[in-house]
Amino acid sequence: MGIVRAAGIWNCFALMSTLIAPHSVVLFQGDSITDCGRSREEDSTNELHFLGNGGYVCMSAASLLADRPSDGLRIHNRGVAGDRIVDLYARVLRDTINLKPDVLSVLIGVNDTWHGFNNNGIPIPKFERIYRDYLNEVREALPNIRLVLCEPFVLRCGVVTDDWVTEMDLRREVVRRLVSDYAATFVPFQGLFDEAVKKAPAEYWASDGVHPSAAGHCLMARAWLDAVA
Repeated sequence: MGIVRAAGIWNCFALMSTLIAPHSVVLFQGDSITDCGRSREEDSTNELHFLGNGGYVCMSAASLLADRPSDGLRIHNRGVAGDRIVDLYARVLRDTINLKPDVLSVLIGVNDTWHGFNNNGIPIPKFERIYRDYLNEVREALPNIRLVLCEPFVLRCGVVTDDWVTEMDLRREVVRRLVSDYAATFVPFQGLFDEAVKKAPAEYWASDGVHPSAAGHCLMARAWLDAVA
């Protein structure tokens, strides 16, 4: 189902989702791109300051909540800036399983490469192994969970070098394997930005090559909503 754009600040997204059933708990997990300055206060779900400051999570959640006010959706953002896959796995109980999500969306991988240039990255085989451990543990605890795995991405500008691009290609291959092996929904963020740079320079969408601009986050929200619709 396509996206119908509405008036207002989000200029966004009216849809009815088939992946997200009424009364679902939806959890977004990831690094700073997901975190986006969210509040660390006691989590009540759905409130603006818990969802991040204008990022793709906030935009996606705002659309779902506005278009489905009677569905009783509860949406969490538990992204943590700087996280690698090992950090996400370290908090699997507290920040995933204990929240009992019906839908889990994960965007992780860029810090596993970025930190590698500071001698604290995660090699590709370990990245895949720990990612699988995370998903296996989640699915064992929550066997009916629906998974949304997002493609990690970079744009060729800012801090991003050719070495980054080569390594991130391998991480994306890992995510695609996981999508297949775990029957997950896939969100093709790299493909999205590869198309976007045909319309405006990479710096327009993410000035440092990693963290999206407002326009970049809006594209991500549209793609995420399209994937779950």
